[in-house]
Parts: sequence; C-alpha cells; structure tokens
Amino acid sequence: MPDLENISRSSLSAALARATADLAAAGLPSPRVDAEWLAAHVLGIPRGRLLLVDSLRAGELSRFTALVAQRAQRIPLQHLLGTAAFRHLELQVGDGVFVPRPETELLAGWGIEHTAPGATVVDLCSGSGAIALAVADEAKPGRVVAVERSPAALSYLRRNAEPFAAVEVVAGDVTDPGLLPDLRGAVTVVLCNPPYVPTATTVPPEVALDPAEAVFGGGDGLEVIRPVVALAAALLAPGGVVGIEHDDVHGEAVPALLRADGRFTEVTAHDDLTGRPRYATARRT
Repeated sequence: MPDLENISRSSLSAALARATADLAAAGLPSPRVDAEWLAAHVLGIPRGRLLLVDSLRAGELSRFTALVAQRAQRIPLQHLLGTAAFRHLELQVGDGVFVPRPETELLAGWGIEHTAPGATVVDLCSGSGAIALAVADEAKPGRVVAVERSPAALSYLRRNAEPFAAVEVVAGDVTDPGLLPDLRGAVTVVLCNPPYVPTATTVPPEVALDPAEAVFGGGDGLEVIRPVVALAAALLAPGGVVGIEHDDVHGEAVPALLRADGRFTEVTAHDDLTGRPRYATARRT
C-alpha cells in the first residue's frame, strides 16, 4: 500500500510564507525567524539547513501548522521548542522556569571574561542555569555553584547541569543572609540575574507566562537585588567581582546600592546592545 505520508507533500516555502503572515498578524516581532525555528523543529534539523529542504510531508505540515497557531497565541517560542539557545548552549526550558533572554548573554560574557582558571563562581537566581553553565562551558572554573529556590526551576537546572562536572546545584533563597556559609570570603565571581521588574510594569505576553517570582522584584523592582548586594559582599574574596542584571529603569539605582554597601570599588554601569541600562558590576575591596 502506498505511504500517503510520503506521497502527500507541501511546499516548505509556501508553508513558511503562510506562517510568517499569520505570526505577523498576531503582532510577533520576528515572525519569519519564529516560523523557521518551528519548521526546523518539526523537521528535526538545524535552522540553517532549511534551505536544503523543499517540502513537508502531510504529518509534518500538520504539526507545523499547530505549532504556528500556538505561537500566534503568544506561547513562548522556547516552550514550543522545549529548548532555549544561550550563547553556545541549548538549555531545556518549559513551564515553571524563566526563559533566558539574549540580553543576559552580556552579563554571562562579562562573567566569563573575569573567570580565571580554577576560580570559584556563584550564580544566584540561576533558573535554567544559563549563566552558570555558560561560565562552565566557556571558562575553566574550578567550581560553579548555581543557586535556585523554585522547585520547578530546579528540575530544569539539574537536568541542564548534568553534563558539567564543575557545576553544583544548590536549592536556596538568595534573600537568606546565611546562604552558602562555607563560601564566605572564598568566591572569585558572583553573578546574578534576579527578578527585577517593578510589580506594576506591563510586560509582553510571553514574559507574562514566565513564573512571576522570576520576573517581578517588588514595587520598585529591587526587593531581591538589595539582599543580593549584601550576600555578594559576604561571599566574595578581596578582589573578587560581582555582576548583577537589572531593569532598564535601574541604571542609577543598582550602582548606587553597590556604592552604598561600602565594600565595593570600581562600580560600573553597563548598557545592553540597544543602549539601555542592563547590568552593574563592582569589585570587592
């Protein structure tokens, strides 16, 4: 009997054009890119190899169409793919864990540049493990401690961290001043992408599907950052460095918190690629 799945085929270029139009109509900022990622996912190939494919089988077209419809409803692309790209990594993500954003790659890159061979690195509010695992992947740390309190996020973090021998996952609350007592004064680099969006802020639909505890940082967005500054000062060895991501309204507030602590020098504000304030760094005295 003929294999109808293979006989019935549709043009990939036409399917991508329809999907792009549907996603554009839904108000997505990058409809063609999203359509290509979904098509590559259905086909089980890298996005860059789509140019080598000219058609979809009936089942593939059906799955692709269903995924496009979900994306048009603003389900995060990464949830549909089951993974999120971050620097050189593909991280498992899904319901219950914050999807890492491209702008956080800048903080991770800064941390990698400041991680010497054998260094001890702590990643606070680790989520999926994006920053911690990027450091483990691209630098040569002796130990990377990834701290997360959410049980759902911890399940993704542990799975993502499995291939990295240097990474230790710790269940903990970064607002606890007694966290990581064995590392006091012994850490080389502290990095943190905390919840920092002020509570009253209206966020895009995709961000609204992230866990609220990983997005919002209280009325002024600084409820987690304040204790993180104090914790970083306690953890860092003299000369160690800290980098903290923040909302674009915090370009002055977070550097001010680091200066006010009194245990940091070289406090520096950093912008993202769009010129918006994005993270602050400092060195422990």
